[in-house]
Amino acid sequence: MDVWILFSEEIEAPTNEAYEIRRFQAIGKEMGINVEVFSPEQFDLLVTNEDRTSVLIDGEPKLLPDFLLPRTPPVENGYFSLAVIRQFERLGVKVYNNSACIEAVADKMHTHQILAEHGLPTPTTMLAKFPVDLELIEKQIGFPVVVKTLLGVNGTGVFLIEDHEAFHDLMTLIGETNPNIQLIFQKFVAVSKGRDLRVFIVDGKVLACMERRAKEGGFKANFSQGGSVLPYELDHATEQLAIKTAEVLGIKVAGIDLLFKEEGGFTICEANTFPGFKGLEKACEVNVPEAIFKAMQKQMEEEGKLVSQMVAS
Repeated sequence: MDVWILFSEEIEAPTNEAYEIRRFQAIGKEMGINVEVFSPEQFDLLVTNEDRTSVLIDGEPKLLPDFLLPRTPPVENGYFSLAVIRQFERLGVKVYNNSACIEAVADKMHTHQILAEHGLPTPTTMLAKFPVDLELIEKQIGFPVVVKTLLGVNGTGVFLIEDHEAFHDLMTLIGETNPNIQLIFQKFVAVSKGRDLRVFIVDGKVLACMERRAKEGGFKANFSQGGSVLPYELDHATEQLAIKTAEVLGIKVAGIDLLFKEEGGFTICEANTFPGFKGLEKACEVNVPEAIFKAMQKQMEEEGKLVSQMVAS
């Protein structure tokens, strides 16, 4: 089995993301899987009837893999990364995760629209144009309020605004630096301040769940932001909530973030199509690359059986 990973950083970079790519390479080698890593910038795309040579790497055609595993969020490479992924889909390469769900989840407002359409619990969320009407935010959301950029990963572009004064300060800063930025405003779930759950799903099944806790006095619980992690045992209802979230968004490899609710249970904070797993492996003693590769192998086996049955009939 051949797997290509789409990744924009240097593999040896001292980041969690690069560490995870090295994990994929190491586990792939152990499992006898040929894993190659390419940056989106290495690709040139041709729209042609000669499908198997319509992807060029460093200017040369290369036999396509069985699977493509994108690990580069579109906020980093924008349109080009999605165009590369779509080209592989058009050529029949199996992609974990596909371009449609990546695009939907990259837009946080769109994510919440889809979840609300399916009756799944999310905090009240509002898209407002700049300059933002303070009275409207007060009436519809209230304070404190969580402010998020539409595009952002690993806890970036997320702010907790406690009161009117802090709101005015942030809006003034945005007005002076980037007045065209798109923002959403979200109801603050106080009981979940500084903690949440990350549920890691592979092919419709929960692999593991961890509770993330922010540094003392902090708001963001992301492991990449310095938060601590520990294993968390899900009840059946919460497990099904996470699985349903991944299902309606069409995500095969998903990180579903859940917030604790005052009355018990959970509400959906957001979904991730490029979920980090260094913290999860540390907390829960699971092997994420192995689980993903096994899901790929299972898909190939099932498709092979289907083809055999069709030929036999």
